[in-house]
Amino acid sequence: MNWEPWTGCYKVSDGCANCYFYGPNAKRYGQSTIKKTDKFDWPMRKNAKGEYNIKGNKILATCFATDFFLPEADEWRKEVWAFIKERTDIDFLILTKRIDRFPVSLPSDWGAGYDNVNIGCTVENQSTADHRLPLFLSYPIKRRFIACAPLLEAIDLTPYLHGADHVTVGGETGREARECDYEWVLNIREQCINANVTFWFKSTGTFFKRDGAVEKINPFKQSSTAKELGIDILNGKRLF
Repeated sequence: MNWEPWTGCYKVSDGCANCYFYGPNAKRYGQSTIKKTDKFDWPMRKNAKGEYNIKGNKILATCFATDFFLPEADEWRKEVWAFIKERTDIDFLILTKRIDRFPVSLPSDWGAGYDNVNIGCTVENQSTADHRLPLFLSYPIKRRFIACAPLLEAIDLTPYLHGADHVTVGGETGREARECDYEWVLNIREQCINANVTFWFKSTGTFFKRDGAVEKINPFKQSSTAKELGIDILNGKRLF
């Protein structure tokens, strides 16, 4: 399930260039105004019986079509943290390219982190990994994962895997997508094996290079093609 308490976004790094949601060829291109959605308080809504509309024991992907740490949402985020704190029966999955803004509007009772919050830091190349991941590891977060998506080049995550629970890898999607090389994916997988960290190859992206050839993958088959390669190491981990 996806929860988007606000909408709108804008480029922050090279990985945003062909964003599947707001990029030049996406339906929401140009929608850079950040505003609340009509589902802002969705996890808190109840039915006539006083029961939550969203039942517990679910993973709720939060702000996957925007960014949880946008500066325009600083005040709203305080409310959202309160919702998250109350719904301890839901695992909230938050993915961001703005991990440097993590401390802004953080709840006073955050402490070492909430048990039901899993935060993912996105990196697309070595420079973003070397900039974002030291910050990511310095913050008090109980559950954290690294998302190499879109993967634009070979990345050495070795210095940072000691603090991560999981790594997800995916290629870029779209008509202008940059290619994803299978060798880069396998190299990250090997790093995860050595660090005893779970690994998920989520998607090939549109242009997938393997055995020296680049294949154009239908967007509806990119996840299934990645899965068919059988390289995931999940150890029973629940995926969104």
